[in-house]
Amino acid sequence: MSAILTLNAGSSSIKFGVYVAGADPQALIDGQVENLGEAALLEIGETEIAIGAADHAVAVAAILRAIEPVLDGRRVEVVGHRVVHGGTGFSAPVHLDDAAIAELEGLIPLAPLHQPHNLAGVHAARAAFPEAIQVACFDTAFHHNRPFVADAFALPRRFYEAGVRRYGFHGLSYDYIAGVLRRDYPDLHKGRVVVAHLGNGASMCAMEGGRSVGSSMGFSALDGLPMGTRCGQIDPGVLLYLMDQGMDIEEMTTLLYKESGLKGLSGLTHDMRTLLASDDPHAVQALDYYTFRIRRELGAMAAVLGGVDAMVFTGGVGENAAPIRTRVLEKTGFLGLAVDAEANARNAREIGAGPTPVLVIGTDEERVIARVANSWLRRHRM
Repeated sequence: MSAILTLNAGSSSIKFGVYVAGADPQALIDGQVENLGEAALLEIGETEIAIGAADHAVAVAAILRAIEPVLDGRRVEVVGHRVVHGGTGFSAPVHLDDAAIAELEGLIPLAPLHQPHNLAGVHAARAAFPEAIQVACFDTAFHHNRPFVADAFALPRRFYEAGVRRYGFHGLSYDYIAGVLRRDYPDLHKGRVVVAHLGNGASMCAMEGGRSVGSSMGFSALDGLPMGTRCGQIDPGVLLYLMDQGMDIEEMTTLLYKESGLKGLSGLTHDMRTLLASDDPHAVQALDYYTFRIRRELGAMAAVLGGVDAMVFTGGVGENAAPIRTRVLEKTGFLGLAVDAEANARNAREIGAGPTPVLVIGTDEERVIARVANSWLRRHRM
């Protein structure tokens, strides 16, 4: 029997899942390697294994050893990878042959903090599973084929043609949510839905008929909502000012990606649980700003759609932080949105108290990857 491995490789971690191939792939186990570098830690099921100094290749080798008992003789025939950026050329999953990998390496300047690590996972997997099919799934693909006005910046047209445009991200998460809506809420799936993916990275997507027509994220994963350590929307004039004051690109990258967002505003942490429990006035202000910007973006998404038929919260914060959901939906009665306090407190799936449904749906990016990988395996066998 065949097995599917999914890999989601980041700068300091690799998430993975093992599935049995079939009509709908069945999960066997998932886990992650954290703290890539000097003291990496492998978590699989309820077990933690220290693997010491590890780069992506060492981590994938450790994953392979750890999943061997779980595979129980099954052969990994396909590996599915999350790749953040597909540029303008990759609007659907692709087989990762040498030509495709070279093209994706050419997109590194578009996502310098994500793409190299995604591709490091690809190289490690190809070395570990030389006979397996390697398939890439793109975070940007879900947002392809939107109207020009949703993708363009008001720059000279040559920049748009050169790829300077709004791509949108978190596409695998939105793809999963669209699938759940199609299955469980078909009428809502046909309509106008705003999805808030709230986690350490955060964005919002306006969907119509299960397709993206607007997103808070733009050219990079910095734009839109404030995040754990990323700034979200910022006046470009601020960046010009900082450059004029002598800040170089490395310093600016660190500031915008690693020192801003909830961490920067609070001066404490990006951990939502700690911030919610804190009475520090800076923590309070950070959460005020965070929920205000989400609510503001909700209004923008509603305008894109011409109304809202449902709202969905997903992601680690969206799924688990009831106080954040309550604060986001303050003053949104004009959209028909309101919160049932009791249902919200227990993280129920349906938490709305107004005419417009409000849903809490857990996302599963790995399952999206596994399903794509499974389809490629079945195609390869035909």
